[in-house]
Amino acid sequence: MAAPEASSAAVPTLMTNNTLRNAFGGVLSFFILLLIGVLAFSIRLFSVIKYESVIHEFDPYFNYRVTQFLTKNGIYEFWNWFDDRTWYPLGRVIGGTVYPGLTLTAGTIWWLLNSLNIPLSVETVCVFTAPIFSAFASWATYLLTKEVKGAGAGLTAAVLLAMVPSYISRSVAGSYDNEAVAIFALIFTFYLYIKTLNTGSLFYATLNSIAYFYMVCSWGGYTFIINLIPMHVLLCIVTGRYSSRLYIAYAPLVVLGTLLAALVPVVGFNAVMTSEHFASFLVFIIIHVVALVYYIKGILSPKMFKVAVTLVISAGLAVCCAVIAVLIALVASSPTKGWSGRSLSLLDPTYASKYIPIIASVSEHQPPTWPSYFMDINVLAFLVPAGIIACFLPLSDASSFVVLYIATSVYFSGVMVRLMLVLAPAACITSGIALSQAFDVFTRSIKFQLPGLSSNTEVDAGETSSATKEAQNDAVKTEKAEETSKDRPSRKSKKKEREHVEKPSTKTKAEKKRLLALPLEASVISLLLLVFLGAFYVVHCVWAAAEAYSAPSIVLTSHSHDGLHVFDDFREAYAWLRHNTDVDDKVASWWDYGYQTTAMANRTVIVDNNTWNNTHIATVGTAMSSPEKAAWEIFHSLDVKYILVVFGGLVGYPSDDINKFLWMVRIGGGVFPHIKEPDYLRDGQYRIDSQATPTMLNCLMYKLSYYR
Repeated sequence: MAAPEASSAAVPTLMTNNTLRNAFGGVLSFFILLLIGVLAFSIRLFSVIKYESVIHEFDPYFNYRVTQFLTKNGIYEFWNWFDDRTWYPLGRVIGGTVYPGLTLTAGTIWWLLNSLNIPLSVETVCVFTAPIFSAFASWATYLLTKEVKGAGAGLTAAVLLAMVPSYISRSVAGSYDNEAVAIFALIFTFYLYIKTLNTGSLFYATLNSIAYFYMVCSWGGYTFIINLIPMHVLLCIVTGRYSSRLYIAYAPLVVLGTLLAALVPVVGFNAVMTSEHFASFLVFIIIHVVALVYYIKGILSPKMFKVAVTLVISAGLAVCCAVIAVLIALVASSPTKGWSGRSLSLLDPTYASKYIPIIASVSEHQPPTWPSYFMDINVLAFLVPAGIIACFLPLSDASSFVVLYIATSVYFSGVMVRLMLVLAPAACITSGIALSQAFDVFTRSIKFQLPGLSSNTEVDAGETSSATKEAQNDAVKTEKAEETSKDRPSRKSKKKEREHVEKPSTKTKAEKKRLLALPLEASVISLLLLVFLGAFYVVHCVWAAAEAYSAPSIVLTSHSHDGLHVFDDFREAYAWLRHNTDVDDKVASWWDYGYQTTAMANRTVIVDNNTWNNTHIATVGTAMSSPEKAAWEIFHSLDVKYILVVFGGLVGYPSDDINKFLWMVRIGGGVFPHIKEPDYLRDGQYRIDSQATPTMLNCLMYKLSYYR
């Protein structure tokens, strides 16, 4: 009897050691996450260090102007704000046409800081909002990946996301755009969905709906969530993985999430009336039919069950057909069948170029090239396939969601370069899983091969696993609510029967693990290669953050033999407008510069980057494409006093108006047929030299660009 007593006394000691080890691992993970947050924040500060604390690009200037209005006038004035300085003479209702998540977030941060007597300006808060939320996104990635494959994979994925260039391009200091907070909301919503799926907790399901609401407030890309999650639910149902946890994870999201989404003014009844949301409602009906079938199966005999299933499926199909018929009737009258132009561009990549040139003219809506994948996700492109394979070993509900996420995001990123941003978190998650699994295999192999650690590892592994199994058997939790009570005695008896068979000796377990170990040399070389791969990734990410994505488009730089040249022409031009024109003067320009003109020059513009009225933009495009007399008549009818044209021929600036001119012709010609693109081309080529066509040489854009 002494031997069993000694072994039972050893189990609490092992359990204590495991508890201490887990506690130390938890503390270490916490500090690593803190460092990852600091890394994610600091790597995005190159733009502030190299240039100054300034808002970047075009859209962020509108967001900054709206945030200024919010902090100055309050939230009620913000919801009711009619802006008469844009889209003259139409104007724009800001509260009903803007996603308010970013503005409300930055406004709340500014209010909290000022309440604590930290007097930061609104501009400073706007500049640093994106780096702050990139740290939050890294932590959300850790939580999501931890739910799928454990803490090691979570930490790896978090550090990869903190540095991935695709995300840095949209979250550097000064990039005050919707994606700054939306990517965090996207990842956090997915985490709460997986958490609910793993636990079956209604509390997490409610939090998931609230996180989805924040995502809807922040970005129009929320439709990706409300289509991806139903696809995963349908996948689980089709593959026989339905459970009550799946129902709890999905049903509250559709009901509560849709009700909350309808509260956002820019969405409103689109949450139930547009085709982007119909998939979620269809799967909502299907999951209720499946839940009813499982319920009937539990209370009826097999013979009665067959009859009942036939009735339920027949009724379910009838309801589905009725709903589909109603949806078809609702969208049939729409020329786009209820889909928005951008959604149709994702489903049919050629749609925008054929029918909506205003969407195709935006550079970020173009398909990416192969080098852009290596630029934006770098070595992750090669680790993603390994991560997908690791998700199948073993396949769970959570890992199948990750596989579906990476598959859909790869497709969408191939259609539109802007959606590389959606691919980045998925690539980091799968790559984190792949790296974590690879490090686990190689380090375990080295541990078993080293003579000093071999014997201790064998004993520890055997005893720890046996002690852990006993502890798990003592604390079994009924996670699957659909398991009936009549199944439980049989399962417990099966466990008892297997207890005597499934307790091999420590030596046998160690021999099995040794068979799974790789050769020592191969493991060491593979580890070194992985470290080298990681070092290459870090160097590339730091270079991309410092050089490629930190230069604000508002301030241009060039390098020559006599050093660095800074061109501050944009801000100087807007300052000239602000100081030398009347407050009520109207300024006409291409829509790219509308937000900046309103925010920095404080002058009324004809069109801006919101691009909601294609006819108004086509009018400006037609004026730019017309001879001076015809253009003067168009602009005079719009009360225009000044025309802003950007020309970079002297310094070779590639994004000036003469380079964009053909888009003005296409958009203008789409509404006004007398503007024809071939009239501006010489033998099918776009020329701006002396060989250009007479129509080109006499149009207003050419005259203004080459004036004197």
